Amino acid sequence: MSRAGAAVTFSAALLLAGCAGQTTRKPPIEIFPDMKRQPKLEAQEPSAFFADGRSSRMPVPGTVAQGRLEEDPGFATGVVNGMYVGRNPLPLDEAVLARGQERFNIYCAPCHDRAGTGRGIVGQRSLWLANSLHDDRIKQMVDGEIYFVISNGRRTMPGYRFQISERDRWAIVAYVRALQRATSGTIEDVPPDLRRELR
Repeated sequence: MSRAGAAVTFSAALLLAGCAGQTTRKPPIEIFPDMKRQPKLEAQEPSAFFADGRSSRMPVPGTVAQGRLEEDPGFATGVVNGMYVGRNPLPLDEAVLARGQERFNIYCAPCHDRAGTGRGIVGQRSLWLANSLHDDRIKQMVDGEIYFVISNGRRTMPGYRFQISERDRWAIVAYVRALQRATSGTIEDVPPDLRRELR
């Protein structure tokens, strides 16, 4: 090894030895000091810059958080002008009912069971019993009220607005209506050409 190579190796070793955890009272050398000491204000810290003395600023009026725009408040909440929405805004088709059944079986069936009678596994393992979705009181609710209960809960039932999307909640409402119709239907509800198959 040449003298120049030995000198470079020795210098590198000396520099590395200087990083061997020795303590010092001198401040560290900062290559980019702006990364550690930036002009900023912490949350709730007072500020002389603004007239009200607060560093935390209110959003501009009319600001909507990303992903929180509710163009149709009735669809989002089930309530319009203080009244429950009367009818489900989703089209009643096979895809909506299939999605509603899937979401119902995941979120609702543990308490209400898959038929909606209120005899789910939760009631079998606890003292709490869910309402039957076939009760006249629940059948008389408008669609918006059922949606509102799914979203926000009622009494001992928790709300599911954070777990279930708005569209899926309306699909569950459609499926609940199908379950209710299945228990209170009559022969007149069946198309005439299909009645022979039921007998």
